[in-house]
Amino acid sequence: MKQRWTRLSGPVKIGVVMGLIGALLTVVGLVMGNLAPLTLRSLILGILLGGGSWGVVSWAIAAAAASTTEDLEA
Repeated sequence: MKQRWTRLSGPVKIGVVMGLIGALLTVVGLVMGNLAPLTLRSLILGILLGGGSWGVVSWAIAAAAASTTEDLEA
């Protein structure tokens, strides 16, 4: 597992970490709040939508920043 983590690029690592944080915050919000009934379906959708959107957006921002940095160095 550690070998896989070290092979990932910086933006992918940021996307994975932020996706996990987003999924965790979504689960906490579902457990603590009254926004949706707590069912297995709402948990799975919350994890996929919350974690997925946080992960994809943070990966895209980090990838754009890394690409810009590479262009400036060249």
